[in-house]
Amino acid sequence: MRAIIIEQYGGPEVLQKRSDVPRPIAGPGQVLIKVVCAGINFMDVHTRQGKYANSRTYPVRLPCTLGMEGSGDVVAIGAGVEHLSVGDRVAWCIGWGSYAEYAVISAGLVARIADNIPYDLAAASIFQGATAHYLVEDIARLHAGSTCLIHAASGSIGQLLVQMARQRGARVFATASTPEKRALVGQLGAWQTMDYSHGGFADDIRLATDGKGVDVVFDSVGKATLRDSFRACRTGGLIVNYGNVSGSVTDLDPMELGEAGSLYLTRPRLADHMADAATVQRRADAVFAALLDGSLKIEIEGHYSLDTVGQVHERIERREQIGKAVLWV
Repeated sequence: MRAIIIEQYGGPEVLQKRSDVPRPIAGPGQVLIKVVCAGINFMDVHTRQGKYANSRTYPVRLPCTLGMEGSGDVVAIGAGVEHLSVGDRVAWCIGWGSYAEYAVISAGLVARIADNIPYDLAAASIFQGATAHYLVEDIARLHAGSTCLIHAASGSIGQLLVQMARQRGARVFATASTPEKRALVGQLGAWQTMDYSHGGFADDIRLATDGKGVDVVFDSVGKATLRDSFRACRTGGLIVNYGNVSGSVTDLDPMELGEAGSLYLTRPRLADHMADAATVQRRADAVFAALLDGSLKIEIEGHYSLDTVGQVHERIERREQIGKAVLWV
């Protein structure tokens, strides 16, 4: 079958388009899926770069087929799988192998999708949608009257966080790197937008909240913003660090959290909040229902082929991608 694989970590040049990859076989607890669409994500770039080389949460190892999100049709079922059937239309995330014609995925990570959900929309939304859902619902527990700051809010997850937070009645502040991106998140419902390329956003937040700071900061940027995120947060507030696109913070003393106002800092991962098939289906149903009724919107920036995956990876690394890229397999 055709697939995009890597045999070593590195830049886009390590991506190999192969047509001789053996079709995988579903083992116990797994399903074989004929892939229709795959989402292209920053997480795929990080996999290619080797950032998960030693991860226990996401144990993907070389050589591997890239792509951790997709949609398609179940064509075979392994022993012990009871909630899925051959012919089901499905979507999944954090199960690698979707840059290929067929993928074997753990059944516990697979959600059924309704006939009125297009494959490309399912592949574009299940990873970011499930991530935003658990961050808002399980971690931050936003509600009417909450205040939050969302960094990199023009990104795929950031856009969904803005919309979900607003739906729950929260007052949303958002950062983005360009005027165009800030205008976009303003249209999605952010009350105030600002630049995150310098620490001044924390001063803006303090000014806008009468010196108190926000209840929650969603920080996917990491090194460049985290300490100023502390300054933007209220006493006893919550910092949710769910990404590190600017680099990891390796010199943090827990005393800093106390000095910043007895803050809580968490670094959650989606895998721990997609622990069973029922939870995966519940999150997928919530996201897809919101997309269908129009209360949630996700922009598919473009549709691509296996031949152009490297170009999309380069654009993602340069942070030129606004909206979600989808691969037709």
